[in-house]
Amino acid sequence: MKIYLAGPDVFLPDAVEMGRRKAAICAAHGLAGLYPLDNTVDLAATDASRQIFCANEAMMDEAEAIIANLTPFRGAGADPGTVYELGYMAGRRKFCLAYSNDPTVYAGRLGRLAEVTPDNGRLVDAQGLTVEDFGLVDNLMMIHALELHGCPLVTPVKQPVDVWHDLAAFETCVRMAAARLIAT
Repeated sequence: MKIYLAGPDVFLPDAVEMGRRKAAICAAHGLAGLYPLDNTVDLAATDASRQIFCANEAMMDEAEAIIANLTPFRGAGADPGTVYELGYMAGRRKFCLAYSNDPTVYAGRLGRLAEVTPDNGRLVDAQGLTVEDFGLVDNLMMIHALELHGCPLVTPVKQPVDVWHDLAAFETCVRMAAARLIAT
């Protein structure tokens, strides 16, 4: 089974090494990890961003599944590019798995970053906009897409010290994908 490895890991200083680590974990379980940085793109080209987009979509088309890193990135929620990739795969009815190394409920996590207050039975931010508060780790669309197109979001009981390099939750997703491969 080929698995597209989505996530903001591609922005880490050691992004290539992280991809190698993830691919090695996949291989140890009889799976092939497809990491976005495995694509060859001329970053100096005027259309580099489109090349990246097209190469990543082609890689997702080739994959039978996705494991998305939904650990909050540059804010209270998941990386928007990763969310797009998860939606792309769910829309194609491919097997969807994801993890977040931050098990905090979304509304609580947002409250650490911005003012969130109760207002007539709902939570609102400083602009008066409703804060999604269903007791979920992230946006309900991602959480339920995972439940309906794969497996529930994997989170640790306690947030690891290094959320970007701890791969325990990722490996749990890999084991679930391998179990599905064996079952089919």
